[in-house]
Amino acid sequence: MPQAHRKSPWGWPLAFGAAWLLLLPAAGLAAEVALLGGMAARPLRGQFNRVPVLHSNQPEEVHGPGILIDTGEGAAQAAETGELLPNATYRFQGPFGLHLHHKYAPPPGERFVAAGQRRELELAAVLTNPGDRPVRIRFESGAVRNSFEAPYLGDNLMGVKPLGPRPWNTGPGDATAVQLLRGRLDGRLSEEVVIPPRDRVVLFSTKLPALGVANALLRGHSDGPFTMAVVAAPSPGDRTSVLATLDARRLAPGRTYLQQLDAIQNRAVFSRVGGVALGDAYSASLSHDLQRSGPLHVPLTSTVRTDFGSGEVQVNPLISRMVDSSLDNVGTYGVRFDIDLHLQGQGTYALVLSHPRDSQGRTYTAFRGSIEIRTPQGQQDVHVGLRSGESLTLTSLELQADRPQTVRLSLVYPADATPGHLLSVISEVQLAQIREQDRLQQQQVLPQSPLRPPPPLQAPPALSQAQRPGRRSSPAARVAAATPLPRRSQAPAGRLQGSRGNQARRSSPQPLRPPRQLGSASGTTPLRPPSTLRQRSAGGGRADLLIPQPRRLSRWQGEGESRDSPLVDRYRQAVEAQEKIMRHWSNN
Repeated sequence: MPQAHRKSPWGWPLAFGAAWLLLLPAAGLAAEVALLGGMAARPLRGQFNRVPVLHSNQPEEVHGPGILIDTGEGAAQAAETGELLPNATYRFQGPFGLHLHHKYAPPPGERFVAAGQRRELELAAVLTNPGDRPVRIRFESGAVRNSFEAPYLGDNLMGVKPLGPRPWNTGPGDATAVQLLRGRLDGRLSEEVVIPPRDRVVLFSTKLPALGVANALLRGHSDGPFTMAVVAAPSPGDRTSVLATLDARRLAPGRTYLQQLDAIQNRAVFSRVGGVALGDAYSASLSHDLQRSGPLHVPLTSTVRTDFGSGEVQVNPLISRMVDSSLDNVGTYGVRFDIDLHLQGQGTYALVLSHPRDSQGRTYTAFRGSIEIRTPQGQQDVHVGLRSGESLTLTSLELQADRPQTVRLSLVYPADATPGHLLSVISEVQLAQIREQDRLQQQQVLPQSPLRPPPPLQAPPALSQAQRPGRRSSPAARVAAATPLPRRSQAPAGRLQGSRGNQARRSSPQPLRPPRQLGSASGTTPLRPPSTLRQRSAGGGRADLLIPQPRRLSRWQGEGESRDSPLVDRYRQAVEAQEKIMRHWSNN
């Protein structure tokens, strides 16, 4: 992958307030973060541990009952193709993790409300003991949440806020991740489960509401081998219904990537994760002298497409997967990140989290979760709501030249996030300079001044007897007689934005009077209106203002409503009336 130009010392462009952008062309996408100052981020060179985690996120959108993933022996039939797809076979023993995240989207054409109630599925996890001895499992931390218990509000709690003793209720993804971050086990889950020999247990089940989400994150330890499965059973569900769904050996519908298996293998598409990944935690330690080397930038949850020029991809491998799953754990959802930054410098610095601008100009929620920050001054727990293209200061750091300081940032990557973030330590003065320069650059993209509303159209005057063209007149003569150029308003310049009195006078345009019907000479081409009307200057010079076509109402606007000003509304009505007259002339 092409690297950004490197210059030494690291931070010299930032001292001049230059908000340079880093462009990464990998896979046709660009990652733009002004804080990088035109240089590449340093790699963290961290490591994933070797704890196996079952990830059930493929398909993310479930259309009906069936198996989502099973690590036992055997295969299951795909609802879309009817073919048997092999299981993601794996036996867990010792430390392990479980992550599931699914939405219930009824098939197209089916209502999500039936008999006055929202449709539901029962999402459940099943543990199976294939051996001849009981298997004891102890759970250390985790939680299960659905959209009823932790509703997701798109614009809720954006920015950086203190987390407090109770986590923000910002969707199932954050609600489960914060429990894992704090090492707590939800009170509704059992601390210990025993699976009898050659038997199975339903570990938990939760409602999966139509158009809603369910998420689970768990960490545990077993004293023997076992397998796991995740199923979506008909609701209301119980143990019998859940096990019957598993025994039917039919996969839940919604596997949209079955037709893109070659693209998945070629990494042209990522798909979703359905398999067993090695690694439930990522740790890294890095030293940096801010005075000598300038600001520090490191990737956090970087991907092949977004590594900020560091060359580091923080994605752990899958050791077992469904055939339509991604090849790696590209989302790293549920993975705990612990980053230790050993910093040396003097003054006030900001710890900043960023996400690149979208290459197509879209804005979306790029991160919504909980972060723990530890410094020599103490621990801070913050909730962060970050949009694409945004940089947020997580906390301020006071550094002294003779005292190196260690900052630890910890988070469990939540499901309500898009991987590819940048973590920076930069002086607050440089940060203010960069943000101001970036703001000015963004303003240059916008028009320098808004267009003034055009003057109202005047109706064409009635034709006198002498002006009426005869049947043998030429087409040019008829055009000259029938379509006089609109005249400019006689009001002085600058009156369009004047007082209410001026607006009142403009609000009563004269009604349009249609001219008499024009005759047409035999064998001549019918008159047609010009494709675009133009408002000309008083001297008949070049066209200096195009008259726009009437704008269609957006879908979210009601009938008869418009976001335009009353002046533009009246102007549109005049244009429509003028076009109606022109069409009448061309048809006669």
